[in-house]
Amino acid sequence: MNVNKNAIRILCYGDSNTWGRSGQDTRRYPVDVRWTGLLQEKLGSSFEIIEEGLRSRTTDLDDDDPQFPGRNGLTYLRPCLESHNPLDIVVLWLGTNDLKSKFHRSAEDITKALEILIEEIKLIARSDDGRTAKILLISPPIIKEEVLKTTSQFAGAGNKSKEFSSLIKKLSEKSDCAFLDLAEHVEPGDFDGVHLEAEAHVVVAEKIHEGIKKICQ
Repeated sequence: MNVNKNAIRILCYGDSNTWGRSGQDTRRYPVDVRWTGLLQEKLGSSFEIIEEGLRSRTTDLDDDDPQFPGRNGLTYLRPCLESHNPLDIVVLWLGTNDLKSKFHRSAEDITKALEILIEEIKLIARSDDGRTAKILLISPPIIKEEVLKTTSQFAGAGNKSKEFSSLIKKLSEKSDCAFLDLAEHVEPGDFDGVHLEAEAHVVVAEKIHEGIKKICQ
């Protein structure tokens, strides 16, 4: 919690790569390794980073795996926004888990779901003076299919994830959101082809920091 009452409040809403799952094993990186923690350090006390990452979170799908209840990102979004208001900026980074083979989703389907989440953010998220929160829309890194385990639920998702960049960029322009294509800057580690290694979190923090600064100009 940042006790600076004038701090710019930034909600980071995402999946396991926002939660900070290691790209080398199944553990969670410590706060000083996660990109959210690094971003807080870069921005300083004039900003407050609010972590809202969750493993296996989707855009708007319910996961039937009993290990992962409550993973529907749309269902949780409204109470999350209302809980954390006032908000100045929302960083939205979802879509990767929708590529699991059991969901049978195309990149176009996922982009349409992201648009619904954006509408919800615009409806609910407000700054202290009543302005609609700005949105930084993230296009996820490309799944490294060549290193996926044989049991991976992401089999066949590599090419679909390559389509995110152009589709999500068009959505950002349509929805008047800031945009960042992380596929241009980082790739998942070789442990599972989905999650980021620690070095990538450094890059993510830097690129999102640049995006936040542009929004605040």
